[in-house]
Amino acid sequence: MMAVVGYVPDLMDRSRITGVAGANVRFASTPADLVDLASGADLVVVDLSRPGVVDVLADVSAQGVRTIGFGAHVDTATLDAARAAGCDQVMPRSAFFGRLREMLA
Repeated sequence: MMAVVGYVPDLMDRSRITGVAGANVRFASTPADLVDLASGADLVVVDLSRPGVVDVLADVSAQGVRTIGFGAHVDTATLDAARAAGCDQVMPRSAFFGRLREMLA
């Protein structure tokens, strides 16, 4: 299974990710920590609704790590900003959790 790093502060969302990824997931405490933890990861997942996340996406992407961001489907400005910052895949929260198992396979 792949090594996953995430910045997902919501505990319910974390438990859903951990339920699929198991012990192969580590969570960053802050967006800045995400940059350091991304080194060596196979995948980085981020909750785009959290302040500061979009600001570090370029640094994470520069490491060559595949990134997936999720957020509210109505927040098109943030979703577009994440794409512009180099996030490989940007999707609404419902689509992210609906496809989580296949994305981590």
